Amino acid sequence: MKLGSTNFLRVVVYFIGVAVLALCIFALPSIATEAKRSQTDMVSFLYPLFIGMYVAAIPFFIALYQALKLLSYIDKDDAFSHSSVKALRMIKFCAATISVVYIFVMPFFYFVGQMEDAPGVIVIGMIIVFASLVIAVFAAVLQKLLKSAIEIKSENDLTV
Repeated sequence: MKLGSTNFLRVVVYFIGVAVLALCIFALPSIATEAKRSQTDMVSFLYPLFIGMYVAAIPFFIALYQALKLLSYIDKDDAFSHSSVKALRMIKFCAATISVVYIFVMPFFYFVGQMEDAPGVIVIGMIIVFASLVIAVFAAVLQKLLKSAIEIKSENDLTV
């Protein structure tokens, strides 16, 4: 793989990380203060929702770091190694953790959607759950595939 494509993926990963960090630092606190000023009923449902979002941000940034490590392994022509398998396993666990956190937070999405009469809020929560589940399954498949490729490679190295 050319260095340009991994650099593009690296830039995309950094861009996603900066966007989520900006969301955590600027957008969520401003939404919380605005909700506190306008409606006191909804604040009791928003704070657990925001806590869940901040908790889910931790495995998200860990997964982004592992993706950057995986891209560096690809750059070093070390993609078929046990460290790549470890990085994929960590990405899988982080994505599954994000799904679990948002599954626990889904009732608060429901209550906020009911109070605001906006069913789209519930759909946003479900999209996050299913997207992270898809990423976890995809990482698990890649992990298995990479593990079997490493085994085949080591068998071929022993026969020669």
